Amino acid sequence: MNFLAHLYLSGDDSEIIIGNFIADHVKGNASALFTPGIRRGIQLHRAIDTYTDTHPEVLKQILLLRHPFRKYAGVVLDMYYDHFLAKEWSDWCNEPLSDFSSRMYRIVKSSGVSLPAKTQRILPFMEQQDWLSNYGNFEGLHRAFAGLARRTPFVSNMEQATSFLQQHYEIFAAGFEVFFPQLDSFTRQKLWQIQTA
Repeated sequence: MNFLAHLYLSGDDSEIIIGNFIADHVKGNASALFTPGIRRGIQLHRAIDTYTDTHPEVLKQILLLRHPFRKYAGVVLDMYYDHFLAKEWSDWCNEPLSDFSSRMYRIVKSSGVSLPAKTQRILPFMEQQDWLSNYGNFEGLHRAFAGLARRTPFVSNMEQATSFLQQHYEIFAAGFEVFFPQLDSFTRQKLWQIQTA
């Protein structure tokens, strides 16, 4: 899952939101440097990733992406799913996406937490270009893929990922419709376990 999905799945606890947001930039035991609430967010993020990476529908769709995008197939699929979540946002959340996005940027920026260096680098661009809201349109999605393609150390072909999605839209939309409700249900249960442990 990419940024939008992880933030949506975090619930309302600010520290869990922050931990879930920064988790990809916190390696190994470095989570011990953060508060218990942020560690719970990191734990939630990792549980979401494990569930996603082993889900049969996700594995099936990654196979469709393996040839054009090689080792970045999973990254591409994560962003496709953020696209569908943004596009169908009102089916999942009562808060307008623009309000949700602004609130997420505000929570992370005003947390007072010493954010990982990588998070500090991307956050200004993310907010300025409003990645979270713009995943739902092809222009914003293409801009995000093009930026990733420029930063990858290997040939990724991610600059072609938006046109690939447009060509195979129904296939990936159907996969999202199967997978995401199950992920949502899993995460709600996991979040409750983490918060009551």
